[in-house]
Amino acid sequence: MKYRSLLSLAAVAVLLFSVPQTALATPDIGKPAPAFTGTDSRGKTVSLNDFRGKIVVLEATNHDCPYVWKHYSAGNMQALQRDSAGDGIVWLQIISSAPGLEGHVNGREAEALNAGRKAAPAGILLDPKGNISRQYAARHTPTMAVSDAAGALAYYVAIDSNSNGHPDSIKGVKNHVRAALAELKVGRMVRSPRPALMAVALNT
Repeated sequence: MKYRSLLSLAAVAVLLFSVPQTALATPDIGKPAPAFTGTDSRGKTVSLNDFRGKIVVLEATNHDCPYVWKHYSAGNMQALQRDSAGDGIVWLQIISSAPGLEGHVNGREAEALNAGRKAAPAGILLDPKGNISRQYAARHTPTMAVSDAAGALAYYVAIDSNSNGHPDSIKGVKNHVRAALAELKVGRMVRSPRPALMAVALNT
């Protein structure tokens, strides 16, 4: 596969919302994580407040995005999901592609997709109107957000700062989400690089 060609076709992997991108406001680190209520892949209502007292990772994802593909094809995202589950961390995928647009899946399709790539999130939230991702200003995928056990937003934006689209490029690159979770695990404040809305990761 020609990875650079793939990236040139989707240099900016924009989430396909049915809401205007100008409506997105960036959430603030250290303040309460934006609350939401959504529907999971099996039709169950899920709220962020359901997980109060736990660290929560939100992964805004689109399986057709080249950067999402990169992390899943390398097994990077799955490894982080499994390690997080072992530490009692709640990992929720947020799928916000609108019907008829790239990346849209229904609940059954989302579960089959995860089974095929051996992904291990605690839950999958279907957000076709973009309500949840809009609250987290998730303009691109994967956008990552981590809230601490007290419900405050501890980390936000990129999984790393690597702009290379080849899965092999992950080796040796610092995973900002893994680093943030390690700090929260031992009770430290996250020393976040806070990359500006994926500018580094998407500046190819």
